[in-house]
Amino acid sequence: MHMAKLGDLRLHYRVDGPEDGTPVVFANSLGTDFRLWDPILPLLPPGLRILRFDKRGHGLSDVPPGPYSMGALVTDTERLMDHLGFKQAIFVGLSIGGLIAQGLAAKRLDLVRAMVLSNTGAKIGTRDLWDERIAAVRAGGLEAVADATMQRWFSDTFRQTEEFPAWRNLFLRTPAEGWMGCGAAIAGTDFFNTTAALRLPTLGIAGSEDGSTPPDLVRETANLVPGSEFHLIRGAGHLPCVEAPEAYAERLSAFIRAQGHAG
Repeated sequence: MHMAKLGDLRLHYRVDGPEDGTPVVFANSLGTDFRLWDPILPLLPPGLRILRFDKRGHGLSDVPPGPYSMGALVTDTERLMDHLGFKQAIFVGLSIGGLIAQGLAAKRLDLVRAMVLSNTGAKIGTRDLWDERIAAVRAGGLEAVADATMQRWFSDTFRQTEEFPAWRNLFLRTPAEGWMGCGAAIAGTDFFNTTAALRLPTLGIAGSEDGSTPPDLVRETANLVPGSEFHLIRGAGHLPCVEAPEAYAERLSAFIRAQGHAG
């Protein structure tokens, strides 16, 4: 278990792979921790140096009082990568992690040489929608939004599996203050103009059954970056790395190799 002290914030992180490996950074969704990526890691090419972390308010990281700003989440990630010596990384961000990817690429292109925008948008939802969800959680905890979230996140088929309850439990164990803080960050973010100004290799990945960031939103966001690619994973929802790890890892691996990784 590793904690990085970044000013007045401590972030929980894990690094796997050789020190001289191709750097890849993963940023997960709202209401999960870095275990989100466990299903795909064994399926990725060898020789990668992989950084995963729990953003503020999630997992084993600190939970400062909210609300948070997207700028703070981007700065947290920037400081962590600087602290650990991750430069010119391939950055894989899912949902709010994809917003962090876009913000970090706009701020520090020396840290991000390629990005994967998975199940995300330049803008996700509306301020009113997030204000309603935050008010519901403040009044009734995450249980108040859990069922609706699970329906948006996972396909009908996956919700019938033995694996599904663990993901619902993971969501419910997220600190409510952290979830609301990050929800406020999403509510205040519109990266349309900044992402449209980016020029770096970009892959958009969407799930056909995603009720949180539908395929058209992901496609439109990826298309803001000239020369980007888009890939749809059929039958999967908001977390295709969980529902369809083989298909997800196959497309991600091809993108990583296209950036010059020889593994």
